[in-house]
Amino acid sequence: MKEVRLAYGRHGLVARVPDEAAIISPRDLPGCPDEAGAVLDALRAPSYGAPLEDLVSARGRVAVVFPDLTRPMPNRTVLPPLLAELERLGVGPDRVELLCATGTHRQATASEMAELVGEEIVSRYAIHDHRSGDGAHVEVGAVDGTPVLLDPRYVDAEVRILTGFVEPHFFAGFSGGPKGVCPGLAATETILEAHSPTRIADQRATWLVTDGNPVHDFVRAAAALAPPGLSLDVAINNRRALTAVFTGPLPDGHRAACRFVEETAVEKVDRRFDVVLTTNAGYPLDRNLYQAVKGMAAAERVVVDGGTIVVAAACADGVPAGGPFARLLQGASGPAALADAGGVSEPDRWQVQVLGRVLERADVWLHSDGLDDEEVRGAHLRPVADVSGAVAEALAGAGPRARLCVLPQGPLTVVTAAV
Repeated sequence: MKEVRLAYGRHGLVARVPDEAAIISPRDLPGCPDEAGAVLDALRAPSYGAPLEDLVSARGRVAVVFPDLTRPMPNRTVLPPLLAELERLGVGPDRVELLCATGTHRQATASEMAELVGEEIVSRYAIHDHRSGDGAHVEVGAVDGTPVLLDPRYVDAEVRILTGFVEPHFFAGFSGGPKGVCPGLAATETILEAHSPTRIADQRATWLVTDGNPVHDFVRAAAALAPPGLSLDVAINNRRALTAVFTGPLPDGHRAACRFVEETAVEKVDRRFDVVLTTNAGYPLDRNLYQAVKGMAAAERVVVDGGTIVVAAACADGVPAGGPFARLLQGASGPAALADAGGVSEPDRWQVQVLGRVLERADVWLHSDGLDDEEVRGAHLRPVADVSGAVAEALAGAGPRARLCVLPQGPLTVVTAAV
């Protein structure tokens, strides 16, 4: 037996697995020796397009968009040099508003926002935590006949700057880039179309695919109706340190970031595994069960039909209870009902749809300190108290030749099986 450290909550979790288990993680690159300097270099000499200095003027408001509390974006590393550079160019806090791109996620508490961006930024800058259902969005055009409604604070700004973190995404191809605009700053009705059951069910709505992916195509087209002057995307390593910074107008800078991340995140195996042990990459990605579906979808790619997926996700925020995801889970009779959206687009339906698809392929066992057994069973999953014991049980049940794959970083690794 050997020990493997899993990304779980804030502090990780150690599991014991057989020596022959395949342990697959993203290639861990060294961090930039001067992270602030790397951000400044990218702003002054961008990968594509004009430098920040050419975009700002002596007047007008600047909107800076940053990811919300469900993303491991190092906002406290990226935002200070960006805001300092704006100040150097004469654009101080009185002309800058920070927009937290929540999509349909919940807003941060005051303490969570301070943790997310830092006390100094909270004290000096106006911060708006986007609310998709506040009815205050403005139409900037339409995509596939659907009105694109965005936050007016973003639309009306003279200069728009997106910041984002690029990782493989289970139905949008990659995160970052245009996702900061849609779903990040979009109205609920626009988000529902971007994540419609038809788009989610398309086989091209999957990891690493952007062009021809109906989800990403919508997102990219929506962002192009009110494009940022500058998009700043970063790649990070397992310690959340910056490994690269990409800047420029969309889609060029984002495409370059996606190519870079794909080189480190993708691994190939000869065939699928009977048991897959996965995570949701730890805090903050595993803060609730809704987000943890991503880790299950990562395991789905390499588990055999009828196999077992063991998930370790802390879920400190619960399901969350009382939200649309919890309601949809409770109202479904089983995996087939979860996977079948019936053409109805509603908040969180997309996540339920993916969960149902995963459960149609494999049993899913969940270890979580944030959920009780009843909540886990209510999500159509099996609760397990001990990860190592669950893996041993699943392997024993699969027979003497059973094979185990471990994804310690969950969805940050995209594994492709030849068979």
